[in-house]
Amino acid sequence: MNLDNATVLITGANRGLGLAFAREALARGARKVYAGARDPAAITLPGVVPIRLDVTNADDVAAAARACGDVTLLINNAGIAAPGGFIGDDSIAAAQRHLDTNFFGPLRLTQAFAPILAANGGGAILNVLSIASWINSPTLGSYGMSKSAAWAMTNGTRLELREQKTQVLALHVGFIDTDLTRGMDVPKTAPEAVVRTTFDALEAGASEVLADEITRQVHQGLSANPAVYLKAIGE
Repeated sequence: MNLDNATVLITGANRGLGLAFAREALARGARKVYAGARDPAAITLPGVVPIRLDVTNADDVAAAARACGDVTLLINNAGIAAPGGFIGDDSIAAAQRHLDTNFFGPLRLTQAFAPILAANGGGAILNVLSIASWINSPTLGSYGMSKSAAWAMTNGTRLELREQKTQVLALHVGFIDTDLTRGMDVPKTAPEAVVRTTFDALEAGASEVLADEITRQVHQGLSANPAVYLKAIGE
């Protein structure tokens, strides 16, 4: 899919990776960029159209679909990442919170906008996933679980939407240098670099993009013996 003259909707576009997606979409000639956020007042980037959009709120999603009927590219970027594994007292509640934002959020948007994309010629959906779609750790258990679920959903919807010619691209990446990873002493990739790599893959017609070296290494290790997912992140 070509970004030139596209109409783009980005969830979680007020900061971090979402803001970088908005800037680069404009730079590549997008005709219109809808910037979704829980608080539209948090959207300050010139040239975008702020949209109130909490991906966990079905009414917000429905309202966005009514207001943005010209969308040709949906970027499911909004997400949360809280520390914690699966055995703690609050693990069920944490898992539900992560699933509601990181899995059901993109699913709600995909369901709402699939007919719009079909009416506009097919278009594309870009789902922001993670290296944690494939590997997990006690520190990011619920987050990784939600991204694994979102990866499965991405692969399934790609097949379901093939007939309407909607490109579905999965972005896998490690730690990105944003507010989400502030305070983490780990190697990080600049969001602008991730976005450039991702949009290049989108415009090349790809179905999956591995946006940094650590993600490419982990992807290779999925078929190793022992497989990389038998170890925790960072081991």
